Amino acid sequence: MTPAGQDDPAAEARRPRRRAWLTLAAVTAVAILGGAYGARWLIDEFRSPTCEFTVGDASESLTPEQAANAATISMITLERGLPPKAATVALATAIQESKLRNLNYGDADSLGLFQQRPSQGWGTPEEVTDPVYATNTFLDALEAIPDWSEWVVTEIAQEVQRSRYPDAYADHEGEARVMASALVGQTHAGVACRLDAVDGAGSAQDVLAKAERTFSGQGSVDGDTVTLQASGADQAWAVASWAVAHAEVQDIVGVQVADRAWDRHDDPLTWRSIDAPADGTAVTITVATS
Repeated sequence: MTPAGQDDPAAEARRPRRRAWLTLAAVTAVAILGGAYGARWLIDEFRSPTCEFTVGDASESLTPEQAANAATISMITLERGLPPKAATVALATAIQESKLRNLNYGDADSLGLFQQRPSQGWGTPEEVTDPVYATNTFLDALEAIPDWSEWVVTEIAQEVQRSRYPDAYADHEGEARVMASALVGQTHAGVACRLDAVDGAGSAQDVLAKAERTFSGQGSVDGDTVTLQASGADQAWAVASWAVAHAEVQDIVGVQVADRAWDRHDDPLTWRSIDAPADGTAVTITVATS
């Protein structure tokens, strides 16, 4: 029995379901009356934001939050001059430890992407919940392992993490390899995100500042665009993938690299062809203006 003055949980549970069905009925009617356009609007209205990583026939999907964290991890491995295997190891570890979410809780005092423990010398709570700091600290420990690149991925991760579940990292090696290949630029046009419409304005200067802090990105700002210069085609695609993966949080609406472009509002799970040199190494990122 519900005490006086308090809501009835069962009644509360029923009310949202009824409203949801009414809403669904209304938009379905709009879709039917609107024909193909209405059907497309209905699909757009109910699908969730997602980021897809595609390498050959393999594909992985993440939330925008997870994708942004994965891109941060991967770009830092490039900044440090590490091989793609480092990104695979770090991503497999973060998937297992936090599902690529920057958690403010965990077992004992574990925190952040890698569930690092301040009490074990990984840093302060503020530091280990900073994805850039946490990734660099993880990679410091990784590089301290002699001949680490010759080890099996799960064994490297365990040597760094000292987990109670040492074999668990192997479960995520396959998906980590797909993400790493797309994010470090081995696979071009391998990252695309379908996101909600932008509600507000972005800051090209903030995008540049994040790039500078994360991977020493070099670029310039002109109004609502920031142009980042890469040293080669693969690095340019890594930067472009980083930008798309951070599109939600940075209100990015467009990314161009070489002869391809990603558009947040027009078929966002593909990179369309544009009239530009295929070997271009500049990445142009456009943020929303309102």
